[in-house]
Amino acid sequence: MLTISGINVYYGAIHALKDVGIRVEQGEVVSIIGSNGAGKSTLLRTISGLLRTRTGTMTFKGTDIAHAAPHEILLMGISHSPEGRRIFTNMTVYENLLLGAYTRKDGEIGSDMEKVMVQFPRLKERLKQNAGTLSGGEQQMLAIGRALMSRPQMLLLDEPSLGLAPNLVMDIFRIIDEINKAGTTVLLVEQNAHRALEVANRAYVLETGTIVLEDTGKALLANPKVKEAYLGG
Repeated sequence: MLTISGINVYYGAIHALKDVGIRVEQGEVVSIIGSNGAGKSTLLRTISGLLRTRTGTMTFKGTDIAHAAPHEILLMGISHSPEGRRIFTNMTVYENLLLGAYTRKDGEIGSDMEKVMVQFPRLKERLKQNAGTLSGGEQQMLAIGRALMSRPQMLLLDEPSLGLAPNLVMDIFRIIDEINKAGTTVLLVEQNAHRALEVANRAYVLETGTIVLEDTGKALLANPKVKEAYLGG
């Protein structure tokens, strides 16, 4: 579904991604783990068109997306729930969700809104509430719900559990599993390596801008190097 080969991304003189290559098959959950500053968020921002690669290729379902604008990539079926949630705090929950569907012109936006309400019942209770008044966990649910409103074929999730209480982390990963089982392919960047590998069909380890390991989620959970570096031994 998504094939990336040999991309190199820079922030000024800083070489953030170095000859990175990954693939994501339809229906998978693929996780990217690594320490802070490894380039995980940079990779997702490059896929969604917010950053540009100097070299290499990126294709989505056979179409080149390396030079496509963010809104074009969204229209192709890739939606991005960014790190830090990036919700519109002075707008209501309903308005935030509606903005997630701004590229759509079909008549099923209302029914998809209902699906998000079923997935995130807390949001249904707060539809008319300003998004800035929500708790951290509720804001994360809103960010994911907004991304789902574009009806994506692939969902990019950047640090969905960051800063959340343990019980909310469990809720978020349960929802990720439900989203995937409903037919959406998921590319997940996550600091909580244990959870990320548990939910993943396959995973990559990114270190200082370079992919150093690739395997199934289960295999990486059992890998001694991964255990020592990312799973607390």
